[in-house]
Amino acid sequence: MSTENEGNAVPPAPSAPPVPVGSPETAPQGPAAAGNPPTAPLPPVPQESPAAPEQGVAYQPVPAPDGTWPPPPATPAYGDGAGPGAGWGASYQQPAPKPRNGRGGLVAAVLVAALVAGGLGGGLGYTLARDSDGGGSTTVSASDSATQVKRAPGTIAHVAAKALPSTVTIEAESTNGEGGTGTGFVFDTQGHIVTNNHVVADAVDGGKLTATFPDGRKYDAEVVGHAQGYDVAVVKLKNAPSDLKPLALGDSDKVAVGDETIAIGAPFGLSNTVTTGIISAKNRPVASSDGSSTSKASYMSALQTDASINPGNSGGPLLDASGAVIGINSAIQSSSSGGFGSGQSGSIGLGFAIPINQAKYVAQQLIKTGKPVYARIGASVSLEESTDGAKITDQGTGGAAAVESGGPADKAGLKPGDVITKLDDHVIDSGPTLIGEIWTHKPGDKVAVTYKRGGQEHSVSMTLGSREGDS
Repeated sequence: MSTENEGNAVPPAPSAPPVPVGSPETAPQGPAAAGNPPTAPLPPVPQESPAAPEQGVAYQPVPAPDGTWPPPPATPAYGDGAGPGAGWGASYQQPAPKPRNGRGGLVAAVLVAALVAGGLGGGLGYTLARDSDGGGSTTVSASDSATQVKRAPGTIAHVAAKALPSTVTIEAESTNGEGGTGTGFVFDTQGHIVTNNHVVADAVDGGKLTATFPDGRKYDAEVVGHAQGYDVAVVKLKNAPSDLKPLALGDSDKVAVGDETIAIGAPFGLSNTVTTGIISAKNRPVASSDGSSTSKASYMSALQTDASINPGNSGGPLLDASGAVIGINSAIQSSSSGGFGSGQSGSIGLGFAIPINQAKYVAQQLIKTGKPVYARIGASVSLEESTDGAKITDQGTGGAAAVESGGPADKAGLKPGDVITKLDDHVIDSGPTLIGEIWTHKPGDKVAVTYKRGGQEHSVSMTLGSREGDS
C-alpha cells in the first residue's frame, strides 16, 4: 500500500475525535451539497457551549503502487541452449523505494492515523467476536492417524517414490559452452545410464557431462556409445556409487492402448517432474530431429502417450502402472509457436517414446561394442511424404545402386520402382515408416514383405542384413 498522496496535503493525525461546530452558519442545512453523500442529522449543541475548533482527517484516495504489479514472470528456459541463471525460480528483485521528497512528516501522519484506526477496529472486532462466539474456533484439525495416507503398490505416488531415486537429470555441455538438459535412468548396477542421443550429443567430442540424482548427488559421466538413428545413448557415471538400483524393464510388445503411463523427467529444466497419462497409440511412425540443417533424422515405431512431455523430458523413462519401463521419452508433436516466451513449444498431449524392447537391445550393443547395429534391407527408399507406401528409388545415395547387389532386397527379387506396402502385418505408408519398422527388428530376422510392381501385388520373405555404426 502506498503511503504517498500524489501531492495532496495531509493534515496531522487527530488527538481526539472531531467535535461538530455549533455555529448555525456552519451547521449543515437541508439536503447534502451536490457530490457529497448525505449524512445523519447531528444532535443540537447548546448555543452557550463554546465551539470546539473544527478538526479531522480528510479522506484521501490511496494511489496504486508505483510501477507494474504483479511483476512480469521470469522467462522459463528449457535447458537446451539456455544460459546460466535463466529459467523459472529466478528470484524477483523488489524495486528500490522512491525518494520521499521531504514528505516524511506527511507519511508519518497518515501512518499514525492508520495505526489508530487499525487498533480501534481490531479492538471492536475482538470484543464482538468474544461476545458472540462462545464455542471457540470452528476449524477442524486432522488427527495424526488421518494424515498417514496409505499409498498402496500400483498407486502413482508409490510408483513415483520407487522410480525417482533411479532417475537422473543430465547436463551436457560442448567445448564451446553450448549444451542442454535432459533425463536418464539407471540401467544396471555398474553405473550405466540410458538416455537419448540428442541429450548427450553436445558432450560427445570432448564436452562435459554430469548426472544429478534427486537427492542432490552429482556425478561426472562419459558417453559409452550413442546411436543417432535410434536416438539412444548410454553414459557411465564416474566413481559410480554402490547403491544403484536399476529400473525394472517391461515388455513394450505387450503394451495396450489405454494402459496407464507415468513419465519422469526435467521439463524446461524442472528436475524430478512426474506426469501421467495413457498409451494413446502404438507403432506410431515418427521421424524426429532437432531442426538444424546438419541434423540427421531419427526413426522410431513409437509408443504414443498423452502424458505431459516437454523439452527436458527427453531420455527419461515412460513407466507402466507397475513401475516398469516401457519406453524412453524422446519426441513431442507441438504447436508451431514456442510457449512461455522461451521459443520452445510445449506439450499438446502428443508425446512419443522409443519402445523399451528396442532401446534395451540398442543399449546392450552400445555397452558391448560402443557402436550401434542396425537391421537393413539393402535398398534405398524415398523419404518424401506419401500414403501409398515406401518406393524404392531409381538411384541410391551418391550415385550408388538403389538395390545393393547381393543384399537382402536383391536376394528377395525387389527392384527400383517397387513400392513396399507391408512389413509383416504392419502397413507401410512411406519411407520413414519402413525404416522405423525395420529398426524394430534385429539383423537376421526374417520378415514378410508385401510390395506392388506395375499395379500387381506381390509377397516375399526376406532375411534382414546388418550395418554397424551411424553412416
